[in-house]
Amino acid sequence: MMPRFVLKCLLVASAGMSSAFAAPADAELVALVKRHAEAQATFDLAALKAITADNYAEVSPVGEVDSREKMLSFYAPELKRPAPQLQVDEPQVRVLGHSAVIYTRLTFTMGSGDTARTFAMRAGYVAQFKDGKWLLVSAQYTGIRPPKN
Repeated sequence: MMPRFVLKCLLVASAGMSSAFAAPADAELVALVKRHAEAQATFDLAALKAITADNYAEVSPVGEVDSREKMLSFYAPELKRPAPQLQVDEPQVRVLGHSAVIYTRLTFTMGSGDTARTFAMRAGYVAQFKDGKWLLVSAQYTGIRPPKN
């Protein structure tokens, strides 16, 4: 029978290894979310199709639930317009087996200098690991109120 001390050491070591293995998945998921946000900003329809699952759905900033097809229709090449500057930061990743939840802040800046206008949203994503890759199955966007002056 294995002494309790050795068993505890093995448990602690295996817990450390599992968190070490989670780090690459976290980085991959943050990169996926950044690709998604950038593909939307640049109207990259091919990228959006490649990184979203067939059953993808999103809740827009105004509270509407959009299917993948409806989301993709917003990014048709003929609708392309100049994109604001985009910053994706404050990622938080929770991997739950073959699924993951990713939260981030999206900050958009339109214009420059004295006329620049900035606004931010909190975005929540759900991804699923299938056939060797992560795909987004869901997104939800919530506006962040600007600070009171």
